[in-house]
Amino acid sequence: MARNPSNSPSLTVYLARHGQTEWNVTGRRQGRLDSPLTALGLQQAGQNAELLSEEGIDAVFASPLGRAGQTASIIGSALGLTVTVLDELSEIDHGLWSGLTSAEIDAGWPGQRGVRERDKYGFRFPCGESYADGDVRAGRALAEVARTGVRRPLLVSHEMIGRMLLRQLGVPDALGTQQPSDVVYRVQTGGTVERLTSAN
Repeated sequence: MARNPSNSPSLTVYLARHGQTEWNVTGRRQGRLDSPLTALGLQQAGQNAELLSEEGIDAVFASPLGRAGQTASIIGSALGLTVTVLDELSEIDHGLWSGLTSAEIDAGWPGQRGVRERDKYGFRFPCGESYADGDVRAGRALAEVARTGVRRPLLVSHEMIGRMLLRQLGVPDALGTQQPSDVVYRVQTGGTVERLTSAN
């Protein structure tokens, strides 16, 4: 059950995804593995920093994975804020599917991507995590952020754990959301969400 990480109605959480990576381009699943940001990914991080410059961000938290950390550092530097690393913001662990393409997964685990499509929330990657596991971590991450007393935090993480952050913040149908690397979600406590993007 999604829950509110703070009793204060004034909490506004900003969610950003890391910039585009080399494996995003080639269609390889990253999970807890990492690949470098592309030139476009670096550009997206800079654009998101500009996008957030007037939002009054008072803290930046990031996944410990390199692609998120680099993105957060670019944004934090532009905003004059240091980055706090939260392990709970790591991407959902893809286990044995990490680093593989869809074709490679189908060859090694025939039919399993179809099984996952029928139960995305509960399906656990072989030797990895499920969305349900990530949901628990997302709740812990938001509780940890709330305990710091900040009012307008930015969390830089990943698309899958980002969906569970949205779910914990009360956003309906969070599992079906998409978050391109040039979009930042602004979420008011209670699930009111807005998409901020420099593409407009």
